[in-house]
Amino acid sequence: MLNYHLIRSVQAATEPFRYFAVPQALPETALCRVQADFPVIRNAGIFPLSELSYGPAFAELIEEIRSPELEEILSEKFDIDLSGKPIMITVRGRCRASDGKIHTDTESKVVTCLLYLNEPWEESGGRLRLLRNPDDIDDAIVEIPPNGGTLVAFRRSDNSYHGHRPYEGRRRYIMFNWIASEAAMNRELARHRMSAALKRLNPFS
Repeated sequence: MLNYHLIRSVQAATEPFRYFAVPQALPETALCRVQADFPVIRNAGIFPLSELSYGPAFAELIEEIRSPELEEILSEKFDIDLSGKPIMITVRGRCRASDGKIHTDTESKVVTCLLYLNEPWEESGGRLRLLRNPDDIDDAIVEIPPNGGTLVAFRRSDNSYHGHRPYEGRRRYIMFNWIASEAAMNRELARHRMSAALKRLNPFS
């Protein structure tokens, strides 16, 4: 499904932090299959795979995300050995107007990847911005519309700021992170599971 050759061919930027973006990393034919098998998610927030049900094409994509080939490509691009580090996979289906605030990821996340699974994106909000500082959403290094098939990846650092302008509605992606340790991943997953449970009880939270 994933176009490994295309992902490998893209040059990663190094300043102010390491990142790259690849439109059509998931080709159109595969994207359509995965969209059809995307889990039903009625609430905003990020959900662990263990909390979701999905079809065979989505499951096939998850297996490719876990592949040694993708791990090798990312290790090379970000100049870090990811072998032996656990991978955490979570999914978003909907966005709240309050989402997208500027942040860096937690220190336990070594590399963050977002694979978008939307229709062509026409909205002005909800477009990922990689940023130069934590105070100005308009001081962007790059703005990336979350079009279906687009892969964004970056190496987490103290200045890997990112966010997006407000948007509310369907905004679908798979996020996968290489994590520093199994213990750190278990803590992250426990937090996401608790959040998912609370959202089911109060979908407006």
